[in-house]
Amino acid sequence: MAPEHHEPGLFGPDSVSWRVLREASVMIGGVRALLMHAAHPLVVAGARQTGMYEHDPWRRLERTLRLTFTVVFGTEQEARAAAKRIDDVHAGIHGVDPVTGLRYDARDPELLLWVHACLVTSFLEFERLTIGRLDATGRQRFHQEQLLAVEPLRLPRDRVPPTIEGLEAYVDEVIGSGVLRRTDGTASVAALVRDPPAQVPRRRLWRIVSFLAFATLPAPLRELYEVDHGPLDELRKRVLCGGMRLDRPIMPPRMRFIAPAILAGARLRGEPVRVADAGLFLA
Repeated sequence: MAPEHHEPGLFGPDSVSWRVLREASVMIGGVRALLMHAAHPLVVAGARQTGMYEHDPWRRLERTLRLTFTVVFGTEQEARAAAKRIDDVHAGIHGVDPVTGLRYDARDPELLLWVHACLVTSFLEFERLTIGRLDATGRQRFHQEQLLAVEPLRLPRDRVPPTIEGLEAYVDEVIGSGVLRRTDGTASVAALVRDPPAQVPRRRLWRIVSFLAFATLPAPLRELYEVDHGPLDELRKRVLCGGMRLDRPIMPPRMRFIAPAILAGARLRGEPVRVADAGLFLA
């Protein structure tokens, strides 16, 4: 039996990252983060260069999420290969943004930090809303673990705020700076989240996913996306998230956990599986 069949990977089952990111409800945070990314014109410029908005945007988004989860749940070899693929794509993304006239580069540490911070804070927001198991120490540990995932993408550790509170303050600072704005790319991502294509897995649940992704955005970003969020919307958000928290312990694993996490558990039991080949959910 190949030794990697029992390999825990970069994190392993005792990590906070495994415990948080295995949960399907937390993956909604990835959709929230996508909306936050798309509010930054230089991130949009890079995505536009790849043709993300014109050519099957959902497939491109799914591939990005799969690579992200492979870094967390794959073997060390799979994780490093996935990180290299992301970095190789980044290498060719640079130019001048036609909206702002500013130069952009997907390897720019400032853009990498924004993308990273949106993901970490969004995943933790959905952990808080739909699971609620992490205390302050657990949130800090998740933040520190996720630095392992982003360092291969050329984001220096010393550019990242050392505490989760500092990372959240950084997000607030960017939102308050005025750099975020609505562009054609922002509108394209909003349309994708509101009405995804038929091949999206578990599409019957997507109205809930879409609502929660928009409803949990910081208030200035809800305004940027022209999202009305009154008292009834807030009540609906609380009811939906509370229901997920109650249902989670009794859900079958195939519904509760994402496929990369399920396959990682099978690998630890000695089964010859590859996380890198997995979709987001088991059929």
